[in-house]
Amino acid sequence: MPGFGDIVQKAFYLGVGLASYAGEKAGGKLAELRSQVQKLADEMVAKGEMTTEEARRFVEDMMKQAQQQPTSDATAPEKPASEPRRIEIIEDDEPTVKDASTDNVDGLRDQVLELQEELRRLQRDK
Repeated sequence: MPGFGDIVQKAFYLGVGLASYAGEKAGGKLAELRSQVQKLADEMVAKGEMTTEEARRFVEDMMKQAQQQPTSDATAPEKPASEPRRIEIIEDDEPTVKDASTDNVDGLRDQVLELQEELRRLQRDK
């Protein structure tokens, strides 16, 4: 029966192996990403959409973004607000967006009717 020390040693080696494997996988993905970004930048330079200096900065910026850890804001659940949400009360006298759009639609209808009448008159005058 293996001793406690052997189990701890095997667990340690397993952890180191898993960490090494994960590092290799991440490095491979970063290398693949870098080659794709470089290819895109080269195409943009060939088309004249960016200079070589801009392309170099673009590749560096993309790699920095890929290596950064996700922000805690994206993973953290929303905290409840410390105070109630403010509500804006609109007076009845103020025109609302819906009223303004209705007026606009009515005006456009009137214009269409006027243009139709003018078209009929022009067709009769031929």
